[in-house]
Amino acid sequence: MPEFRRAGKPTLHYALDDYTDPWRHAPYLLLQHGYGRSGRFWYSWVPYLSRFYKIVRPDLRGLGQSGIPDDLESGLNVEAYIDDLLAIIDSLGSAPIHYCGESLGGILGMVLAAQHPQRLRTLSLVAAPLLINQDTQRAFAFDYPTWQEALQTMGSRKWAEAANSATRFPEGTDPGLLAWYADEMGKSPVEVLIRMSRIASTVDATPYIDRIRVPTLGLYPEHAPVTIQSQEQTLKERIRSLKIVHVPSRHHTIQNIMPATLAEEVLHFAAQHDGVACREP
Repeated sequence: MPEFRRAGKPTLHYALDDYTDPWRHAPYLLLQHGYGRSGRFWYSWVPYLSRFYKIVRPDLRGLGQSGIPDDLESGLNVEAYIDDLLAIIDSLGSAPIHYCGESLGGILGMVLAAQHPQRLRTLSLVAAPLLINQDTQRAFAFDYPTWQEALQTMGSRKWAEAANSATRFPEGTDPGLLAWYADEMGKSPVEVLIRMSRIASTVDATPYIDRIRVPTLGLYPEHAPVTIQSQEQTLKERIRSLKIVHVPSRHHTIQNIMPATLAEEVLHFAAQHDGVACREP
């Protein structure tokens, strides 16, 4: 698994999945995870994508196998995340790339596309809000005064398990998936999750979206809450190149609920803009 090192900054880890024909020089597709997760959460997408694209799955600093900043207050913020993404993209040596981000990873993608459009070929958003609304923040607090206090008291795994039951997955979800999801999030240091929760509570992509010019795909649950639907309307009105596809769900974790459906949407969207076939004869 590649590691990217820079003086004075956390080491960045990413997985690289490449089953493309070596003579085709296939483009890169970067899959960026969201809050408290890691590149491992994309595992079920890889078989659908890696035959046609070189798949890059970074761990955000502080999560997965990437390094943790010495000072969380100054070392974990949107600017640092964007700097890390630019460093990884440049290290691949073949910009522009395709970018797909889920949830907070999608928010970062909107900022990246607005600030550095020359680095991206396409932008795909998976259940990515413009901002984390107050209803969601209250839901993540459970019976505690704040989201942060819930994390501090419950710890990473118990908090993730509670979030799974409350908002993330439909009734009848495979218990193995629920346990795996909570176990993986449970590996995240709680102090990192607390700092990230403050970032997620305040970050807002709205000021950036008028500047997004790259072809953009939005993948969203069909029966999302009204607050999310209003954000979708804002995206439609202000991103000129946006195409939205709805999938039959009301839950945020469509990334893991229906990976084949979403991965194929992203695959065909990217291939369409590359002018290449993504099916074999």
